[in-house]
Amino acid sequence: MRDNDRPSSGRMAAAAALRAPVVLIVDDERLLRETTARVLKDAGYEMHTASNGREAVKLLGSTSFDVIVSDIRMPEMDGLQLLRTVREHDSDVPVVLMTAMEAVSLGALQYLVKPFDVVELKRVVERAARLCRIARLKKEALTLVSEGGLGASDRAGLEVTFSQVIETLWIAYQPVVRAADRSLFGYEALLRSRVDALPTPAAVLDAAERLGRLPELGQRIRAASAAPFGDAPEDSLLFVNLHAADLNDPTLTSSDAALCKMAHRVVLEITERASLDRVKDPRGRIAELRSMGFRIAIDDLGAGYAGLTSFATIEPQFVKLDGSLVRGVDRNPTKRRLIRSMTALCKDLSIVTVAEGIETVEERDSVIELGCDLLQGYLLARPDKPFPTFTW
Repeated sequence: MRDNDRPSSGRMAAAAALRAPVVLIVDDERLLRETTARVLKDAGYEMHTASNGREAVKLLGSTSFDVIVSDIRMPEMDGLQLLRTVREHDSDVPVVLMTAMEAVSLGALQYLVKPFDVVELKRVVERAARLCRIARLKKEALTLVSEGGLGASDRAGLEVTFSQVIETLWIAYQPVVRAADRSLFGYEALLRSRVDALPTPAAVLDAAERLGRLPELGQRIRAASAAPFGDAPEDSLLFVNLHAADLNDPTLTSSDAALCKMAHRVVLEITERASLDRVKDPRGRIAELRSMGFRIAIDDLGAGYAGLTSFATIEPQFVKLDGSLVRGVDRNPTKRRLIRSMTALCKDLSIVTVAEGIETVEERDSVIELGCDLLQGYLLARPDKPFPTFTW
């Protein structure tokens, strides 16, 4: 082996401190598959192989890979289908596709054109393995700096506490009222916890994210929100919050899901506080929800960071102005100017605006004057068991 074929000193040092990177080769050409695996094994990688995409998917359930190298043309499941499936299991693992220039735009890290040079193969795989480790270290660092990080005992304790929340959570409903005629428009479903250690929705969501249990929480909230709504006033709508990660959950559009059975009465609120970057095909996912009858809202406008990106991607029918923007609006000229501009733009786009967090008569009257269509807040009604009445 020539010197430039040998593992770099950096990789050798990393291998001494960490496990060898785990690589999966997927190709229906047995000779190429075995030759590639042998070359990379000699370079210090732990190797796995699969002859097609379906075999590879089975391995994903039992093994964590640092790099996946796959041919694009294979029977049963091709490389692009495999790429999409990999992203459902692991958003960080780099996928290198062979012979597919279009693959880069579809989420592959890089492509290799057959027949490829051995040195180039090693360079690409080494770079991919490093990028994968960086991505995973960033996640680990984020967990570490968030509330001091989780040791084994901390995690075990949080798991127990979170499981208690899942078992006992309940849904409070807060009225959403029309400004024009002071009539009921609908209710927002709000998560409530009976567990003192995680008393607020924000604390519960943070725990779910840290424990990797967001899908479980989202499914539980959606089911609990829908359960009593058959007894809600006729023609009222149900507003339900979605974390961006919920858009990746296949059960969100399952015909058996409780919300799907009443989709024509549901407004799904997607918060501006969370990024859509990790959602697979967000436009397509939103379009699918709309085709089922769901209406879509952007929540927390004024408190998030997504800005124009969320509007362009989601194309909402409702926009909810965050309570921090509404609070004290009667005394703050800057907030008044912002809200007036937002409501005017939304009207031009046929988007309904909802002012959240109204706590005083002055705030209520101000947002009505500034053009908000719907109102919500403690002044009208506090969240409660189904279904609270409101006062003006």
